[in-house]
Amino acid sequence: MATPALQFVGVVLALGCEQLVQWKLGAMGLVALFLLGVGVKARNSTCASLGAVILLLLMTKG
Repeated sequence: MATPALQFVGVVLALGCEQLVQWKLGAMGLVALFLLGVGVKARNSTCASLGAVILLLLMTKG
């Protein structure tokens, strides 16, 4: 069981990562990050792969 301090640090890092993705890649980057996260949590390889491919395409476009 994680301590509250570790949970807080995890939340802060997740929010920071989300803001960085949104700033760098826009709304589609957030959608891709959401798909990737949901796919990994649900063990759905199609959803995770789709999110990873979208992130990859967004990163290589510019």
